[in-house]
Amino acid sequence: MSQRGPGGEPPYRRIAAQIRRRIELGELRPGDRVPSARQLTREHGIAIATATRVLALLRTEGWVLTRPGAGTVVAPGPAAPPRSRRGGDRAEPELSRERVVRTAIALADAGGLAAVSMRQIAAELDVATMSLYRHVRGRDELILAMADAALGDAPLPAGRPAGWRARLELLARAQWATYRRHRWLPHVISIARPQLIRHGMAHTEWALRATGGLRLDRQVRWHMAVTLIAYVRGIATNLEMRAQAEQDTGLTDDQWVDRQVGTFQQLMAAGGFATMATLTAEGDVELDLDSVFEFGLHRLLDGYAAQIAAAAGPTGGISPGR
Repeated sequence: MSQRGPGGEPPYRRIAAQIRRRIELGELRPGDRVPSARQLTREHGIAIATATRVLALLRTEGWVLTRPGAGTVVAPGPAAPPRSRRGGDRAEPELSRERVVRTAIALADAGGLAAVSMRQIAAELDVATMSLYRHVRGRDELILAMADAALGDAPLPAGRPAGWRARLELLARAQWATYRRHRWLPHVISIARPQLIRHGMAHTEWALRATGGLRLDRQVRWHMAVTLIAYVRGIATNLEMRAQAEQDTGLTDDQWVDRQVGTFQQLMAAGGFATMATLTAEGDVELDLDSVFEFGLHRLLDGYAAQIAAAAGPTGGISPGR
């Protein structure tokens, strides 16, 4: 593993400076791909978390950007000079729990949960690592605070739409949108042992209230609420893997599938996949995470509607969508 350089410089800053120099010298030109996180781990003998910090720092400073289908590339035009962390006329804001949590979220958004450690947060804030423990007791508490803040950044609306189905659909779409912004978040949320975080509990409260007045017993209402939340989280766990694969390969999902056609055809020719071969021969299918989410959400709510209608009885007078 790489050690700190002269003056205690963290490895990720030293490696970022090397890439920055290559850009300044014109070795890497606008639009050129820069080494991926996995390439950096191989070339410099660093952990994947450190490699993601390299790219996150360059992205923050404006030297690179993530481009769908190309991975991380040199940004067009001259980048702004790096901002000094020490000195200058403007004093840094006082260290606070909010700053620690927000910095951790930024690290996770850029490089996943593996990029979040107390040492890396301290390096980002240019403070001593031990000073962070005055605001969070450790990484576990920090991760929960990150999840609570991420959910709190997109609060559910005060006004509720009419009908149980519209309310549950709104909740599911709000969670899906939050997971898309913070791809690490579904890996934090637990269904088996739900965390006691305020904004997470607000989502459960919303789901339970949506099925009020429908003649459903408490067992059914709890299961409906938790199953919906678990469904959205389950699909969302794939978002981070997809983004990492795109960054590492520089290929979109469609481009990757196109490159697998030859292997796919060989497997089909070997036999044993008659149904897949028949359906594939009928034409292409639009199948991605968003379409799977939409299809599954509607079918799940259709199932809820059937159970609600059965609970209402033949003379209940409750519409499946009310």
